[in-house]
Formats: sequence, C-alpha cells, structure tokens
Amino acid sequence: MRRAVLLFATAAFAFAGCDKMANQPKRLPYETYSGQKPSIAEGQPPAHIVARDWQPPPKPPPVTPALLARGRQRYDIYCEPCHDPLGDGDGIIVQRGFPHPPSYHTDRLRNAPNQHFYDVITHGYGAMYSYASRVAPTDRWAIVAYIRALQASQNARLADLPPDQRAALQRAALP
Repeated sequence: MRRAVLLFATAAFAFAGCDKMANQPKRLPYETYSGQKPSIAEGQPPAHIVARDWQPPPKPPPVTPALLARGRQRYDIYCEPCHDPLGDGDGIIVQRGFPHPPSYHTDRLRNAPNQHFYDVITHGYGAMYSYASRVAPTDRWAIVAYIRALQASQNARLADLPPDQRAALQRAALP
C-alpha cells in the first residue's frame, strides 16, 4: 500500500510539471527582443533576398501550329480523362463517379488569364492534383494554348469569320 502511494505521488509531481513546460514563453520567428529595434518590416525578409530554390515563372512561348499540336497531344493524355475532348468536363472519369470539373466554356474560365491555367496544371486546384511532376513547363504552356483553341472553337460564330471564309463555309455546307 505504501509503495502504491509513493508511486502515485511521484506520478502526480511528474505530470504537474508538464503543464508548465507546455505553456512557457517563447520567441516567434521575426520577433524582436525587448529593447531591440526591428531591422526589417514585421514578417518580411530583407530586401533583395531570394529563396535558394525560387525560379522566375517561365514565359509562354509564341502560339504556333506545332505548339497547338503538342498541346492537343498532351491534353489528350493528361486532361481528357476528366475534362473530355471538348473541354466540357464530362470525361470518362466523371462518368465513373469522380467530381465534375468545370467546363472551359464558362465565362469565368474564358476570361481567366493564361497564367491561371498554367498555375492550375502546376499546383492543382480543388479535386485536381498537381501535374508539375508529370507535365514539363513547356508542355503546360502548350496545353494552355490548346485550351484557348478549344474555347475559341466552341464559342465561334459565323459572323466572326472574314467574308471570304464565311462564303467558303457556306459553299461547303450546301449539298
């Protein structure tokens, strides 16, 4: 009995000290010491300091037929299973119960900058995971160019064509 009381008292003293250890004062990153003047803006790194692994974002290449062909090839491999061939978001994966991605033909995505699509491919968005390890940066830009071509093709009107091309289409459509 005496041994149980001694064990209980020892455990009580040990656990009593844990609460004080968890609530001790501590310094936070970029916190100044008492009496010290802050040398930099609160929470900001010094000027002209760049993280070692930071790289500037790549510039989009000029749109060419070769870039569009590469974009279509990469789109068919990586994007089509969810977004479908037209970009409506009704791919085979969606038909099997996965979340429905947005259509590229909504006003929000038609008005989005190209960098938005590049960033979504790179970092993922919502249920879509990052493709940074699967798709090279130049291929990401090619996919973005192809998405823009999809958007233009699905929302094109006959009145948007020059008169000579409009006449050629009308002649081809006649039986």
